[in-house]
Amino acid sequence: MEKLSALAASTYRCMKRILPIFLLSVLTGLSVHAQQSQEAPFRKRTYLKVNPTTIINELDIYIEQDLSEKLSLELGVIGIYTDYPDFVFFKRVDVGQRKPGISTEQFVEGRGLGIRAGLKWYLIRRQSAFNAQGTYFQPVLFYKRVFYPDEDVNFENSLYVNSADKHVYGIQFLLGRQIKRDKFILDPYLGIGLRGKQYKYTQHSINGTSITTEQNDLWNILPSVHLGIKVGLAL
Repeated sequence: MEKLSALAASTYRCMKRILPIFLLSVLTGLSVHAQQSQEAPFRKRTYLKVNPTTIINELDIYIEQDLSEKLSLELGVIGIYTDYPDFVFFKRVDVGQRKPGISTEQFVEGRGLGIRAGLKWYLIRRQSAFNAQGTYFQPVLFYKRVFYPDEDVNFENSLYVNSADKHVYGIQFLLGRQIKRDKFILDPYLGIGLRGKQYKYTQHSINGTSITTEQNDLWNILPSVHLGIKVGLAL
């Protein structure tokens, strides 16, 4: 019995010595792990996104590539399947813009392509997958080319062709907040910009008994306001 008591006492004394060392080791390990997690190196990501707010007249597809913790490059391609919003702008809004000689049917049937490039500067960027990926400022340059279908007109039993196309050059200054949850991305934004539209068109009209041919190169340069959201996935 005395031997058992002595053994228990010895075990108790050993535990008293070992337990603080064990707890200190655990706490030190947890502290080091937390510090390593916080100081984990930044991992570059790639994001694929679309813009549902422009789907009424075009399909915008973007790919964004992280360059550093503060910068990323975003490139986009634009597929235009109607230029009807431009027709509505000319018919319903009057801000002193010059109006090209393009028919409603040509606006509606207009098709085109475009490209855009923007550099995102993240003002606030957090690494957690369940928090905002970052608040950013983004200057964007873009170019669009729209081709309007030829339109045949018949005057005095003679056939004439009205033709037109459009070039759009623009710059935008956007402020947005990219939000990431798991692999899903939400990217709401707002901003202002400036765009120039160049219309080249040939239009035929009848004036009394004579046919008038108008060939014009018309420019409109106007400010723009932007509000939208992109959605996508982290690759």
